[in-house]
Amino acid sequence: MNGEVVQPAFRAIADDLAQSLRRYLERYVGDPAVAQDLSQETLMRINQGLPSFAGRSSIKTWAFSIANRVAADYLRHPDRRLHIVELDEVAEPIDPDRALDEKMMLGEMNECIRAVIDSLPDSYRAALILHDLEGLSAEQTAEICACSLATAKIRIHRARLRLKEALTKRCEFYRDQDNVFRCDRKA
Repeated sequence: MNGEVVQPAFRAIADDLAQSLRRYLERYVGDPAVAQDLSQETLMRINQGLPSFAGRSSIKTWAFSIANRVAADYLRHPDRRLHIVELDEVAEPIDPDRALDEKMMLGEMNECIRAVIDSLPDSYRAALILHDLEGLSAEQTAEICACSLATAKIRIHRARLRLKEALTKRCEFYRDQDNVFRCDRKA
């Protein structure tokens, strides 16, 4: 970290949260290389801020709030174009034996979802990713997004509604012969 003093507590925090923070940032900005850079920036800010950490929230919540600000600052730049990472790329690796047509269908579904999440306002996108994809509680989401619990719940709810409405307009959902959930784009 460029000659900065690294506190012993920081190493434990970094070991515990670095992967979760990077995954969140990757989902938020949609680019693994950028997410890695933002993750490093987040860890540097955590190290710098650790001496003044007052413990009013958990370390995890505090760290995610820093990551959230780092990502928001990055995306505010007018030259940045947001891309959301395919959900199956981060959640689980694709089985190499999966049929090509199944990969194409998953890609199309992820493309639809990515486009809709991309269109959400930053506050909704952050709440949705933190709560539904990262599995954080509504309380933790509220702390990270610097809003009240009620506001966080409203953002999560509205983001889900917008996601559902947009996907319903764009896609025809069905279950295939193996009872796997699928979608086809509407004409």
